[in-house]
Amino acid sequence: MAAESHSPLEQFKIKCLALCGEGGELQAYSFTNSSLFMVLAVIGATLLMVYGMRQRSLVPGRLQSVAELSYEFVANMVRENVGTNGRQYFPFIFTLFMFILFSNMLGMVPYSFTVTSHIIVTFALAIVVFLGVTLIAIARNGIHFFTHFMPAGVPLWLAPVIIPIEIISYLSRPISLSLRLAANMLAGHTTLKVFAGFVVSMIGMGGVLSASGILPLIMVTALTALEFLIAFLQAYVFSILTCLYLSEAVNMEHH
Repeated sequence: MAAESHSPLEQFKIKCLALCGEGGELQAYSFTNSSLFMVLAVIGATLLMVYGMRQRSLVPGRLQSVAELSYEFVANMVRENVGTNGRQYFPFIFTLFMFILFSNMLGMVPYSFTVTSHIIVTFALAIVVFLGVTLIAIARNGIHFFTHFMPAGVPLWLAPVIIPIEIISYLSRPISLSLRLAANMLAGHTTLKVFAGFVVSMIGMGGVLSASGILPLIMVTALTALEFLIAFLQAYVFSILTCLYLSEAVNMEHH
């Protein structure tokens, strides 16, 4: 039990906080640590935008600068990858980006919970994107949407091979989208936990100021900085791939 409690995977365990079953067992309606941190991510993103833009000063303060930079960053992403046809989908992309970013960043707080390390959460986000983009593509393009599975210029005799490959590739989008985010967050936090354990052990053996204590501490600090960067990049990658899928859907007539 002692070894299990110090497992680097212990940090990803879902625990019931309220509405639990007998003995604290998880139920379908239970409020868990995962639920809590998803709520905190939504609250954090909402507070940033509401309070950041409350004064709307010509010379913005720090909070307003962060809010404006976040808005412009996602707006430019949509503009460059989807075009003018993507303006109406900006609120969804912005909400998606901010939720993933805040979920990732909250997971960097010691003793917190990383929501996006669980495939069920990332897959739920990915399947919403997949179904939404597919419905938009069909609504805007009608039967022309199905020409996506038979690229122009491909000989007709290759259709029995190309069409199944394209269909499988299209259906695998939510899987790859969700796995990429969950795997990166899971691997990064696990690595940090393992190296942090090494640091504690080596400091205990030689002291904080010894070579055996300083070097691992520097490495963990560097890994933490890298993990912050990855937390941002994964929110960006998820959002920009959503933009690319949207671009295919809304601009299919130009392809």
